Parts: sequence; structure tokens; C-alpha cells
Amino acid sequence: MAKRRLMVVAMIPDASLDAFIVALPKVELHVHLIGSASVATVLELARRHPDGGVPTNEEELRAFYAFTDFRHFARVYAAVNALVREPEDVAALVLGLARDLSEQGARYAELQVTPYAHHQVGMPMREVTEALDGAARRAPVEYGVEMAYIFDIPGEYGVEAAEVTLAHALEEPPAALVGFGLGGIEQERPPYRDAFRDAFAAARAAGLHSVPHGGEMTGPETIWEVVDGLGAERVGHGISCLQDDRLVARLRERQLPLDVCPTSNVRTGQVARIEDHPLPRLLEEGLFVTLGSDDPPMFATTLADEYRTVARAFGFGREELASFARNGVTASYLAADRKRALLAEIDALAATG
Repeated sequence: MAKRRLMVVAMIPDASLDAFIVALPKVELHVHLIGSASVATVLELARRHPDGGVPTNEEELRAFYAFTDFRHFARVYAAVNALVREPEDVAALVLGLARDLSEQGARYAELQVTPYAHHQVGMPMREVTEALDGAARRAPVEYGVEMAYIFDIPGEYGVEAAEVTLAHALEEPPAALVGFGLGGIEQERPPYRDAFRDAFAAARAAGLHSVPHGGEMTGPETIWEVVDGLGAERVGHGISCLQDDRLVARLRERQLPLDVCPTSNVRTGQVARIEDHPLPRLLEEGLFVTLGSDDPPMFATTLADEYRTVARAFGFGREELASFARNGVTASYLAADRKRALLAEIDALAATG
């Protein structure tokens, strides 16, 4: 694909563009279960479990979410995760995300779930799976949003986390499980490379798609590992690929999707300002990019807000925003007929302008 040269012009989306963003049929491919918990939900859980160390009033909780770097974010995320102690909590988070996405014009989400976190607080696999299955059945009926799941390994927890995640994926999978991922602190992965490779090989052999994080807080070497070592079909973040021309050429040739989360990258300190985000250059290089929200309430964003943010920061209009939506649908693991229907809706909406 030829490189595209973009003109970056700061602007504020007008009312008609904002209405277009809301109406645009969108899919969310990069969002985490715990990170999707609304402020109201976290406050409810914190008050229910005051021993968890999470603030129980809104002002203090929002200050709690003022991250200094990724490690600080990881500690806060772990504290919130520890509040999710019952299967009913898991189901409530899934349905809360479905409700929130429905208000933004989203139709489908691939939600990243970390079974190891639930294992640590003593929830049996079967109960977690039943909660996920029940929520996935209710979400389309109640909110018009189809939910699928990706089980991800928190990388810093090493071999045990890989084994627990794989066991859950193979022995007690929810019906809507489509993928296998790897997240957490990238710098702490190397000692466990072989364990992760083995887990991904087994998951892929079972028919799951490989969707690990890479190149969010480390350099291109992490992306090379998830592509060559883990067989990645999509890469979470991937923004450091621009440091390696050979890697950019590989990603461009294969049109390997990068699930880019601009606000997340700013809030965790990977990018200084949204205006400095490499998104325009990723597009100029002809790379395949989707937009995701990552951990939306923690980062004070939504999926629709990510579209608004890039429109404001980089001057993207209807066609560029529609392209992000098309890419999301194309990169998703939706059934082919659902993809065709959503792509037709996007094209019809884009043509009205």
C-alpha cells in the first residue's frame, strides 16, 4: 500500500461531525474488562469492599486515576481489579460496558478478560465462564451490542499466569471466546518468553486468534516477538514500530492491524501530548490502524471520544473517521455476514455527506 501524506490541522469537530461520530457503526477491539468499569461502578465496589484501598468518594477516585506512569497505572488497575470478587461483579461489568457502548453507536466489542485476576481472588473458572456467558446473551437483547471475549495473560505474573489463562481458555471457555492475548508490563516479559510462546501455540491450535499487546511501552523488539514468536493476528498498541523501518515494512506488507488507543498512550505517559501521538505517521506509512479506548473510565474517555479526539487533534474528517470504523469491522472476528452488513451501513452513512 502506498504511503499517505496527511495534513495535520488542529480543529474542533462541529456539531454535524459529532453527530456523524455517534451515528457511525463502530466496533471496540481494545478494551479491558476491569478498565471498563464506570466511576459509579468502582465506587459501589469500593464501598462494598472498603478494605481494598480504593477511594470511596468520587473526587478522591478521580484523583486516584491521575497516573504518573504505566507502573503507577498498573498498581491502580490491580487495586480496582481486587474489588471484583464475585461472578455477579464480572457480569455487571460486561453489561455496563455494553450499555455504555450502545450510547456511543457501537455494535460489537471484543472484551479483554484476565482470568488470572479472578483466579487470584478465588473465583472458580466455571463461575466466571457462566457470568461471561450470561452477560454475552443479555447484551444484544438489552443494549443491541454483541460481546465477544479475549483471554489475556498479565505478562508480569509469568508462567503461572500463562498456565492459568490457557487452562481456562481450553477447559472452561465462554461460548463467545474468540482470542488469546498478552498484556501487562511489557518490560517484565522476557524471562517468560518460552512459556508465553507455548501458551499461544496451544491456544492457536485450539482455534483462538492471537491478539497480544506489543510496542506500547517498549521498543520494536516487543512487536517482533509478538509477531514472530506469538503469531499475532492483531497487535495491541504497536506504536513503537515506527522506530524500525524493517518492521514497518513487514506490518505494511501484511496489513497486520494495530489497535491504537491514543488517549491511553497520553494518560500512561507513553506520549507527552495528543498532538505528539504517532497516529498520523502510522497512517502515512500505510499501516492498518483501528481505534480503541483501552480502559475508558480510568482515562476519562470513551470509544466515541477517541474518534472526537483524533478529529480535533489531527483534522480528520468524515472519510478518515469512517475508515477507522471500516478497519475495526474488518479486523474484528465477527461473522462474515455481520461484517458485510456493518460495512454497508458505514458506507451508506459516509455517502450521505
